[in-house]
Amino acid sequence: MNNVSVERIITKGCQQGSCCGPGFWNVLYNSLLNLDLTSHSKAIAFANDLMILTRGDSVVEAENYMNLEMRKIQEINNKLTFSENKSKVMFMTHRKRREKKEIEIDVNNKTLQQVNSLKYLGIIFDSKLLYRDHIDYTEEKFLKLIFVLSRSAKITWGLKHEALKTIYTGGILPLLLYGAPVWKSVLNRSCYKAKLNRIQRLINLKIAKAYRTVSNEALCVINGIIPIHIKIEEIGNCMKLHKE
Repeated sequence: MNNVSVERIITKGCQQGSCCGPGFWNVLYNSLLNLDLTSHSKAIAFANDLMILTRGDSVVEAENYMNLEMRKIQEINNKLTFSENKSKVMFMTHRKRREKKEIEIDVNNKTLQQVNSLKYLGIIFDSKLLYRDHIDYTEEKFLKLIFVLSRSAKITWGLKHEALKTIYTGGILPLLLYGAPVWKSVLNRSCYKAKLNRIQRLINLKIAKAYRTVSNEALCVINGIIPIHIKIEEIGNCMKLHKE
């Protein structure tokens, strides 16, 4: 600054949440993002979460390509190391025929744990891309949330209609629709669609101060709320048009 430079030897890293932390991280991480991967692989990164996708005509081929990419990553000389304990590997396929599904991917001379589902950026992906675990996780989370909310939202007293609808529109609905363009295909299965409608029905009963015998369709009309499966399809179509 003003033709004056000062140099210091840095012997420690930045604390998490520091002002210069993101800048330093980008400098170190940029070498990985610019890594020359094979045409079979793709790197997806968000903050410090990294996912490597590799495809192959066979399980063995995909396994070999992934181990090749892992060796390239570990050869980067920027004093960063990957934790094999926090890293997971998942084999994804739609094939129904019998084939080898156990794969061995090595990081730091250790074989990564293979899982059937993993959570990435708030969405739970499974090996068949059915998103069954994600819907089950969403249902369980919102059942607990609605149960807590029901303590102060009784039929004759507690939170009023306007307050409950505001909580649903501004708090519950955005969480419920998170990542909907990715997993909206679950609506093709009636069991998953029923689970999503069940979540909306519970909060609809609280908003309308109605009895359990009232149908969800009637509750949506009374509360002026779009049915959840229609809302999910709407968001998915909007994202599709935006890409086009």
